[in-house]
Amino acid sequence: MHVVVILRRLLALPAFRRLFAMRVFTQAADGTLQVGMASYILFSPETQPDAWSIVTVLAITLLPFSLLGPFVSLLLDRWSRRQTAVVVDLTRACMGVVIALIVGSGHRGTTAMAALYLLLLVALSLNRFLLAGLSAAMHHTVPRNEFLNASALMPMIGPAGVIIGGGIAAGIRLVGSRYMPTYRADAITFGVTTLIWIASAFLALGFNRTALGPDLTDQPIAPGRSVREVGRGMILAFVHLRHRPPALLGLVTITWQRFGFGLLTVAVMLMYRNLFHGQQQVNSALLGFGAWAGATGVGFVLSAALVPPMTRWIGLSSTATLLLVATAIVQFAPGSVFAPWALVLSGFFIGWFAQSFKICVDTLVQAHVDEDIKGRVFVLYDGVFNAAIVAAAVFAALVLPVTGASRPVFWGMSIGYALLALLFWLVSRRIGTDRFNEGTELGL
Repeated sequence: MHVVVILRRLLALPAFRRLFAMRVFTQAADGTLQVGMASYILFSPETQPDAWSIVTVLAITLLPFSLLGPFVSLLLDRWSRRQTAVVVDLTRACMGVVIALIVGSGHRGTTAMAALYLLLLVALSLNRFLLAGLSAAMHHTVPRNEFLNASALMPMIGPAGVIIGGGIAAGIRLVGSRYMPTYRADAITFGVTTLIWIASAFLALGFNRTALGPDLTDQPIAPGRSVREVGRGMILAFVHLRHRPPALLGLVTITWQRFGFGLLTVAVMLMYRNLFHGQQQVNSALLGFGAWAGATGVGFVLSAALVPPMTRWIGLSSTATLLLVATAIVQFAPGSVFAPWALVLSGFFIGWFAQSFKICVDTLVQAHVDEDIKGRVFVLYDGVFNAAIVAAAVFAALVLPVTGASRPVFWGMSIGYALLALLFWLVSRRIGTDRFNEGTELGL
């Protein structure tokens, strides 16, 4: 397989190999944290969540970084990204200890839950910040002609790490709940998350302080930089994107694609929690939803094997268009069949196509955005991801029944993906195929 050849070639590069390991550990910790959070808050015998409960969790954990990300993004373009990774991971490790103690206490009072939400909010926001930094640093570890290959592998690494971490967390919950209260099993999950964060920090220490960029380290930014200066920096990023039509089109399109994927995720979670299982069958519901998420994650991982040969064959813009068309087809059938087997099957293909499309967009951003502003653009990229998911959850709460099962909504998602494919194709033709393929050689 070409992906194996690519992986071997890139892993022969010491800097990329270490960045690869950092990404695995960081996202494995993210997987354990998210599954532990879902287990404790949404898959607890004491709760029977509706869509608004999911909205609350997503808004608390995702929106803050979407709002604050632009104000910290300048740090990625001025501060050592290696130092940022070390500080972020060690800070989260400290918070992980506190989270485990709160959950392990068994208290669900207002003060305890407020503290828990606050810590989860900060930990997940820091994770998105760190991932944006690793994405911006990636090109420091590979030659330019390997951008597409590395961009294809990095999104594969993330889901693989999340699957590993999620599997660890689910195993702790399912096995631990046989011998102890579920909340104590969840507390152990958060403790394991802490250990993974510490390991990731030690990996980052293996880099030279300047190895991951940014290039303009002689322009330090003070923590107290004014909002006006930060605002000017973000305006500069928007203006830069306006002069990089391929990257801008990719960001706009993937925002709407992420909206559809977020809506699907909320609906599937509700079906497993409230349609397929009773209130007390929390472990069965978690296991079922985990099967769907695992199938989706496997699709994410396999995306690295799909995009390079497709882009070599038909080009990047045509590949992206066909991926959106394929998502529309799968979302219609079997994606609109409300049975566990159909949801798992469609989840695999939708995850495969969605992550493959993200690889195309990542490549466009890497190739068409200048280095001195890349950190800000990737934070913006990550922020619109989060905002789109929360917006999708709000929309789901307004239109979905408590069981999550609504064929008109699912059919609407299919039509939406088809329209998105048409718009992407029309605009990409207007921009010009050569501008999409510029700087995105496969190097195979």
